[in-house]
Amino acid sequence: MELSLAHPALKAFMCGSLSGTCSTLLFQPLDLVKTRLQTLQSTAQPGSGRVGMVTVFLNVIRTERLLGLWKGVSPSFVRTIPGVGIYFSTYYSLKQHFFLEKNPGAMEAVLLGATARTVAGVLMLPVTVIKTRFESGRYNYTSVAGALRNVCQTEGPRALFSGLMATLLRDAPFSGIYVMFYSQTKASLPKEISTSAYAPLANFGCGVLAGILASLITQPADVVKTHVQVSPQLKTSEAIRYIYTKHGFQGFFRGAVPRSLRRTMMAAMAWTVYEQMMAHIGLKS
Repeated sequence: MELSLAHPALKAFMCGSLSGTCSTLLFQPLDLVKTRLQTLQSTAQPGSGRVGMVTVFLNVIRTERLLGLWKGVSPSFVRTIPGVGIYFSTYYSLKQHFFLEKNPGAMEAVLLGATARTVAGVLMLPVTVIKTRFESGRYNYTSVAGALRNVCQTEGPRALFSGLMATLLRDAPFSGIYVMFYSQTKASLPKEISTSAYAPLANFGCGVLAGILASLITQPADVVKTHVQVSPQLKTSEAIRYIYTKHGFQGFFRGAVPRSLRRTMMAAMAWTVYEQMMAHIGLKS
């Protein structure tokens, strides 16, 4: 089927999937380092000193070689390519249905982004669990399919949805806040910029600003999600208690730097590529 003949929602899915492929490959090392930082704190001995992002980067390269930074990229692809496609096609469909004649306001943008992310997050959660475990270095999985089989056989299918609440508490607000800041800052750009050849660069800048704000606000939920998915015997409330008891309030911001860098750059790139591709095929994003 030619792209020009496809349903608009399918076109949005394909544009989103392609944008997600590019950003996942580029920024996977940051996601791996973020996961290692968050799970490392659980086993670090008191007084052993704080381990930072650069230390983890160098340790991974030393013990697992350079390609070790891309450990977990397979489940990341399996999760992100359809996940970003589902997100953008849901976003596009909702926007066309409810806001055909006008641009959504700030709160409407929050609801649009949060709803689209909730749909994608629930559908892709089993692969998200596998991705987190791959990156943690604690599991010896060799393939995504094998890992899914192993979890179902040893822990039951329910384990594939561990961290659902923490994931939604992280992803829905992140996307809602991101879409709100992104759409509002983009709308405030002078018309001569938004219609010029510099529009993609300006949109990328809006995406970076929106991503930083959204990442910092949702960082605590990301730390809780990682703990629950790596140690599925923990409930969300128990993980929160454990993190606070062990590391205090600052424990909820472990891995904030690599996550903010990755989420910000991935989101900015995904939205910029998505909007350029949608414009290229004649659809309003």
